Amino acid sequence: MKAITVSLLAAAGILSAGAVQADEALAKSKNCMTCHQVAKKVVGPAYKDVAAKYAGKGAEATLAEKIIKGGKGNWGAVPMPPNPKVTPEEAQKLVKWILSQK
Repeated sequence: MKAITVSLLAAAGILSAGAVQADEALAKSKNCMTCHQVAKKVVGPAYKDVAAKYAGKGAEATLAEKIIKGGKGNWGAVPMPPNPKVTPEEAQKLVKWILSQK
């Protein structure tokens, strides 16, 4: 029984790791990684900093909208340009991935 539980937990870990990699791939394919990195500030804030700032604040819808429409003033003088190539569903996936980068 213990071996089955361990096997199921290992499989769940592999599946969730695949989802994380897929969302990072989505970020790369939508050119998000041009201005953002996971752990360090580039042009825009690091995703770890975004996750820390918005943790537990119910900001998913707001962040998804900013991904699509752009934003300014939250992280300094450089505005984030709109990304109309990102669908609302993709924006939600990206936000979930970003907020998981703690």
